[in-house]
Amino acid sequence: MRPLPRLHAITDDAILADADVGIRAAAIAAAGPAAALHVRGRNSTGAFLAKCATRFVSLAHPAEAAVIVNGRPDLARAVGVQGVQLGAGDLTVADARRVLGGGWVGRSVHNLEEASAAVAEGADYLLLGAVYETATHPGQPGLGLDALRSVVALGVPVIAIGGITPERAQLVKDAGAWGVAAIRSLWHVPDSYAAAMALLAPWSNPA
Repeated sequence: MRPLPRLHAITDDAILADADVGIRAAAIAAAGPAAALHVRGRNSTGAFLAKCATRFVSLAHPAEAAVIVNGRPDLARAVGVQGVQLGAGDLTVADARRVLGGGWVGRSVHNLEEASAAVAEGADYLLLGAVYETATHPGQPGLGLDALRSVVALGVPVIAIGGITPERAQLVKDAGAWGVAAIRSLWHVPDSYAAAMALLAPWSNPA
């Protein structure tokens, strides 16, 4: 299996439906194997998600970026992407792995207890958030770097999400995070490629 990407670009229903999504996806994918495009649309139909995933695969392939489908291992296998991201209420890691056939199986977690359970399930990596307060969840305090360090200590790669900026990307890297994930700071910016490279900088140019 190829190395897990350091940067995860998470979508939502609105992003997937945006007329510019292909342009932005291609720009993020240009970061190469260090980048992964996530097809995530909780209110979208399976047919629409499959169409989006197929498009992302075609855009990601030339740069060797990865594509991950959220919550739908069946769709992930049908389209031929590199992994699936599971959330609360989705299949177990073992069941998702049987359906997917091959590739990463990640689990979204929000605290040490959930992270420990996901590791026990056999998750390949964890998506932990929100590490910092974020506009996606206004008024909800971030977990903080100490919580991140506790989850990192479990020994599974951890992707930090929530309020991640280029400056904070360095902080979470120093706390042991394998990489970072973002929504707004990748898809809602003038230059998605520059934003991707800025978030990847701590891993691309280690001190």
